[in-house]
Amino acid sequence: MKKIIFILCFSIAQFNVLGVNAQKQILPGASNTKAYVQLLKGKRVAVFANQTSLVETTHLVDLLMSEGVNLRKIFGPEHGFRGVADAGEKVGNYIDEKTKVPVISLYGAKHKPSQEDLADIDVLIFDIQDVGVRFYTFISSLQEFMEAAFEYQKPLILLDRPNPNGHYIDGPVLDTAFKSFVGMQPVPVVYGMTIGEYAKMLIGEKWLDKKALDGYDKMLLNGITPFKVITCQNYKHDAVYNLTVKPSPNLPDMTSIYWYPSICFFEGTVLSEGRGTPTPFQVFGHPSLPNNLFSFIPKSMPGATSPKLKDQTCYGWSLAFSPKEARNKINGQIHLEYLLEAYKKFPEKDKFFILPKSGDANAAFFNKLAGSNLLMKQIQDGMDLNAIRNTWEPALNAFKRIRQKYLLYQ
Repeated sequence: MKKIIFILCFSIAQFNVLGVNAQKQILPGASNTKAYVQLLKGKRVAVFANQTSLVETTHLVDLLMSEGVNLRKIFGPEHGFRGVADAGEKVGNYIDEKTKVPVISLYGAKHKPSQEDLADIDVLIFDIQDVGVRFYTFISSLQEFMEAAFEYQKPLILLDRPNPNGHYIDGPVLDTAFKSFVGMQPVPVVYGMTIGEYAKMLIGEKWLDKKALDGYDKMLLNGITPFKVITCQNYKHDAVYNLTVKPSPNLPDMTSIYWYPSICFFEGTVLSEGRGTPTPFQVFGHPSLPNNLFSFIPKSMPGATSPKLKDQTCYGWSLAFSPKEARNKINGQIHLEYLLEAYKKFPEKDKFFILPKSGDANAAFFNKLAGSNLLMKQIQDGMDLNAIRNTWEPALNAFKRIRQKYLLYQ
């Protein structure tokens, strides 16, 4: 009998191990080279890419060139093609030292390719890792890139990538009166879509500009496929997907990526959001807060050469948990309690939010991040967390119905 029980237990253990090992690896669209490399042969190609555009350990640009693809141009987003520029730092055009291919910045003098940029291009490729947060500017770059592609009638292939924050939807929905490059469409802060799904929504909801939509329709009439998504393999929205390359200098690890939707609001305040520390978006504070709180000192470092409150001792909070602990603590929602508590403890409340020189609160960066002026007013009025969250619900529910139409994954 003992022998039978031992065999049964051993078999169950083996099944569990095999079940874990048999779980299929999540692969981004770029890994499915058979689905797109042949479409590029004999074509003049331009790619919109950065340091995250990898096929396993090989950069997409290197892969395409090794396959004999005629790569004419590289377009780069915020932080540049190699991903080392500071947040908001303007990046110029240059020749990439490694590939000798011209790199055109779309985060400097302009945000979208010109007709001249695309005159000698037949096909465009977009491959950038997003983090699923409205104010992370890569979805704004995507929209501008799509609009240029369709306006000038250039087919666009998007290589989709998993969304590390794709397992939930939360936050205030943007009021388009507050549209900016950190928020262009009426979506919540965390929208629960891959960048490919988001692109499909831009087209389907007709959120692109009229010239782009007209160009898209003309391509269809001429028998040209304007847009194609190469989907991820084995991805589901609730999957844990760990990025192996930091998507930008101040999102160095998964803990920062998980906390980013909640802590980025501090960028619109006088508090440090942790730039200039090893744990950006995991620590936040200010010299004026009580000195019995957690302390840190922002320093100049690559990707944050002039951080807010540089070389000053800040007092505040640390959320520097392991990625697994962070994901569990976040538990599928934006956490505003730290923002509310910081405002409550801050001595000069009229100086908490950074206002433009004009003094116009509606033009404040905080309101661009929030997507309206409502959240700032709610905080100033002392509204509690649950009451604030309740005001999000109608718009969130409306967005969820729109989102559902464009999902590519379970």
